[in-house]
Amino acid sequence: MADEQADEFGRIRLAREGEIYGIVLSNMGSSRLLIECKDGKERMCRIPGKIRRNIWVKADDLVLIKPWSIESDKKGDLVWRYNRLQADWLRRKKIV
Repeated sequence: MADEQADEFGRIRLAREGEIYGIVLSNMGSSRLLIECKDGKERMCRIPGKIRRNIWVKADDLVLIKPWSIESDKKGDLVWRYNRLQADWLRRKKIV
């Protein structure tokens, strides 16, 4: 039954080791975002050039980030942005 629901939205990417869910608070310009992470910290995250032109991120989007190894409490990279249906599915399953 869970597979049927996952197929309904396509394959949904889940957090891997070292990645954290977060919600975009604001766009700071120049591909920088202020994100409130699930661990309770606010991080300034950047959108890497590899995905910069492929996604459009706005406030209140659910995202997946990877904290930097240096200053991991303050900075990170955006890895994935969930669309509205995927975010709702993650909330219903209590993953986020």
